[in-house]
Amino acid sequence: MKNQVLKDGFRKSKNFFRSDFHFQNYFKVVLRDIYEIIATDFDYIGEKAANEMNRLSYLADKYPPQLLKRTPLGETLEDIEFHPAYWSLMDIAVYSKMFQYKWNDKFRSTYKKDSHKIGFAIGYLYAMTECGIYCPLCMTDGAARLIDKFGTNEHKTTLLPHIGTDDPKTFYTGAMFLTEKTGGSDVGANLVTAQKIQGNYYALNGEKWFCSNANADIAFVLARTNPNIQGTKGLSLFLLRKTQTDGSPNYKEIIRLKDKLGVKSMASAEILFHNTEVELIGQEGEGFKLMTEMINLSRLYNSVAAVAAHRRAIIEAWQHLAFRRLFGKDALEHPMIQEDCYQLGAEWIADFAITFKAVELLDQADNGNQYAASLCRILIPICKYITADNAYKGIQKSMELMGGIGYIEENTIPRLMRDALVLPIWEGAGNIMFLDMLRAAIKTKALYDILEYSHEALLKIQNPKLLKTFEHLITHFKQSLSEQNPNQLIVRNLFNQLIPFVKIAVLYEQIANQSFEFAMQYLISKIVNENPFSVNIHKTEKLINWDF
Repeated sequence: MKNQVLKDGFRKSKNFFRSDFHFQNYFKVVLRDIYEIIATDFDYIGEKAANEMNRLSYLADKYPPQLLKRTPLGETLEDIEFHPAYWSLMDIAVYSKMFQYKWNDKFRSTYKKDSHKIGFAIGYLYAMTECGIYCPLCMTDGAARLIDKFGTNEHKTTLLPHIGTDDPKTFYTGAMFLTEKTGGSDVGANLVTAQKIQGNYYALNGEKWFCSNANADIAFVLARTNPNIQGTKGLSLFLLRKTQTDGSPNYKEIIRLKDKLGVKSMASAEILFHNTEVELIGQEGEGFKLMTEMINLSRLYNSVAAVAAHRRAIIEAWQHLAFRRLFGKDALEHPMIQEDCYQLGAEWIADFAITFKAVELLDQADNGNQYAASLCRILIPICKYITADNAYKGIQKSMELMGGIGYIEENTIPRLMRDALVLPIWEGAGNIMFLDMLRAAIKTKALYDILEYSHEALLKIQNPKLLKTFEHLITHFKQSLSEQNPNQLIVRNLFNQLIPFVKIAVLYEQIANQSFEFAMQYLISKIVNENPFSVNIHKTEKLINWDF
């Protein structure tokens, strides 16, 4: 027996797109006749993510951004320096076309009905290796969405081409600066002010406490234009650029960069504004309402990042175990390891399905489908909550399956673990998601639409115990929401019970995909406390659905 960790012949995927039959089967269905066209771009980013990006991501994480306050002669810089690996990763993002299908005039009209599905599919493959820079990319897309929906013609003609560009040298990234010391997620407690100069231009003053992608070319900032109006109603939305209208630098003081647990490749800062020039977007007082467009999109990005990191961790463990011998036989022959991998795969597939169902609905909503918009209203916070929660748990279990070697920083999983721990916090922690679900349930018909959608699928599945459990849940929802001030703890518990049913309904839509069927049966067995089939290596392999 050789003194080595893995058996001879160990290999890993050389292309995450080509290796992932689950990804291929899913997008062949949802992208229909354009799949073969887009597959060329999937192939590009799948190859990059499996090879070159691994080393670049390691370096960008190992050597995070540095703040440059002054030159040696004492001149003010307020600049951020990045390792070259950061810029290489950003170049790959531009070449991947994840934004070109949305914001480049050559593609926009042709792919309008599928732009989110295409962009998020490419982004998913990218984030399987690099979650840190996927944050600036997320906010760049969100900034473009705000410009497209609420910006002037000048904004659209001068800024959007820089986001949809195919040239990294002309690429602009975006950001949103919301968080302050006083409130955190309670944006209505924000103190930063904006005082009118002339026309739509204002002077911004105060401190933003957590500014991710601090080096962004364009940023959207919430500020209070009337101190006498409290809460979110007093907030307005502003566009911040690197230069003022006269061409001079638009000054902002970077207090320090955050020393974060994860997503170290990109810069998060505390920024102090001193009469910084910004431009009003929309009307005074409607800033938070406008900003929710960017926030909701960012929450969906959060979910895509979660399922991407989760999948990568499972695959790292799977590839390792396929060439590992333990206690006299191959690791994957051990029943407990088979069951662990099966459970990991089933939970992940359900999260992937619900996330990309939300993506599909967003495409439909952006093309005028009001029912899809209603489902999106509640499905996006559900996705953000559950995928983030499951990602770091799944990554931890994958690390455990690899043993001590999975804990070593030279490998991928430790970085995935650190990066994933921000996902339950970013864009609103779990409790914020439940409050958002509750608001949607009270103020819109979104909850009843998602209940009806799930009920229709459960009727077709024909499992009486499952259906009865769900109908009891509907009754409890109606009782709780009929109260003038619903009990938040009770409603949170009800939403936690609802989420598996929504996943089952989404999985049922793709029942022809055997991976989806296996995952659906796994979730059903958890709800009705049954074990309808035993796990074996063949079922586990079909569920993981990965070739290397």
